[in-house]
Amino acid sequence: MEYILEGIWKALKLIISLDQEIFGIAILSLKVSVAATFFSSLVGVPVGFVIGNGNFWAKKALITIFNTLMAFPTVVIGLLVYSFISRQGPLGPLELLFTPRAMVMGQFILAIPIIVALTISATQGIDPRAKLTAMTLGAGRLRMAVTILSEVRFALMAAVTAGFGRVIAEVGCAMMVGGNIRGYTRTMTTAIALETAKGEFGFGLALGFILLVVAFSINILLHWLQVRRG
Repeated sequence: MEYILEGIWKALKLIISLDQEIFGIAILSLKVSVAATFFSSLVGVPVGFVIGNGNFWAKKALITIFNTLMAFPTVVIGLLVYSFISRQGPLGPLELLFTPRAMVMGQFILAIPIIVALTISATQGIDPRAKLTAMTLGAGRLRMAVTILSEVRFALMAAVTAGFGRVIAEVGCAMMVGGNIRGYTRTMTTAIALETAKGEFGFGLALGFILLVVAFSINILLHWLQVRRG
């Protein structure tokens, strides 16, 4: 018990003193996760909209695939990205391995299935009268898409938030393609794993507290969006 109390006390001191390394790691984690979520939203929302509102033979298969990929193991994604950006891989000359850009790539792939699947669910559940109204008013395809997305905007924000929550807390992919390099690619999750293994329980606990605050904030935002939608 004394070991735990000492760790908590050290963690609180590091946070209160605004330890440069602790907050540098936290800021890098947020930058990487926000960038990955932003790019995955740019791709995932349009793809989800097209699938959700389309009527084609492979629609059910695509929905099943994206729903399955939501639970795809992070280490497997890390392995796939590593194979492409390693020195022997097709993207090796770009020298992406063990950089923040590599972590953004991995987290982008992680977030895409969640955002696509939730966007599909949101757009499929829209009131058909919204489409009919837009068509009656002579709206084109682009205007109709904007109308539909506007109707489900809170659900879309929830999808993006869920994608961010997925990537901010992952460790396997970031460890494999980022390398956990101090001051460069060390995120909160990878640092917690490393520092705890080294016996620096207080340091890992400080990062854990910050990660919990981020996670709770995500959950509160999701709940608020769901309430607004209701």
